[in-house]
Amino acid sequence: MTNRGKVAVGGVAVGLLLWWMTSFWIALLVIVGVPTAAYLMLDSNQRKRLKRISRKELER
Repeated sequence: MTNRGKVAVGGVAVGLLLWWMTSFWIALLVIVGVPTAAYLMLDSNQRKRLKRISRKELER
């Protein structure tokens, strides 16, 4: 399994655990809020690079 796959499985597991332990809205806020906050912390050059890489992967 690739590193991305491991991260995805871990993220799903944490999301399900949060959902089970807390209310749905708190779990949804964490699941959506953490990646959004990480993206907003990037500077403009890093965001451009991330968008360019994502487009290249989609064109395959």
